[in-house]
Amino acid sequence: MQSSSAVAGTAGAPPVPQVAAHFASLEVQNHAARLGMWLFLATEILLFAGLFVCYACYRFLFPDAFAAASRELNLLMGTINTLVLITSSFTAAMAVHYAKEAQNKKVVAMFVLTILMALGFLVIKYFEYAHKFHEGQLPGAYYRFEGIQLPGVSMYFTIYFLSTGLHAFHVIIGMAVLAWVTTKAMRNEFSYRNYTAVELGSMYWHLVDLVWIFLFPMLYLI
Repeated sequence: MQSSSAVAGTAGAPPVPQVAAHFASLEVQNHAARLGMWLFLATEILLFAGLFVCYACYRFLFPDAFAAASRELNLLMGTINTLVLITSSFTAAMAVHYAKEAQNKKVVAMFVLTILMALGFLVIKYFEYAHKFHEGQLPGAYYRFEGIQLPGVSMYFTIYFLSTGLHAFHVIIGMAVLAWVTTKAMRNEFSYRNYTAVELGSMYWHLVDLVWIFLFPMLYLI
């Protein structure tokens, strides 16, 4: 993306983006970066789609166990985490808006808020996990919760930990990506011609939010 190869401009102004030799223009370079990101996001969606299909199959085989296990999740914490992620997606989108206007200080503020909300999401998820470990509501052979003894209930918690754990890993990756883009904004690198890094980082964060929008009803509400 062009922001990584930008050259210094006049004092106080964002640097001028450089076009790599194998691109005909800056527009072509930007389109290539966006296309690559969309292809990457498509592979990520396919990854989580496999988990959704797995859940649907076992839900069909063990409907009573999955319904009973679902009621053991903390709906309040899940709802708060949903609101946190939706809000963080809004601040990430605002960062793109400010980057187009070369308001790099506001880009920094929006991404810092996004990262803090991501951290809050992980803290809430930690307390959820800690409660599950304390109760023995664990995957597979490690399941020892006496409150629900139905065939298939350990499979529910296997899918729960696998899907939410994989999502939490993506949250951590997203925080690292946004932190990197934030450091570039702190160096006043973005302008209306040079904001692709902000846009791509925001796109990744929207994926994190979108996946949770599917996980929340699947695990907590159904």
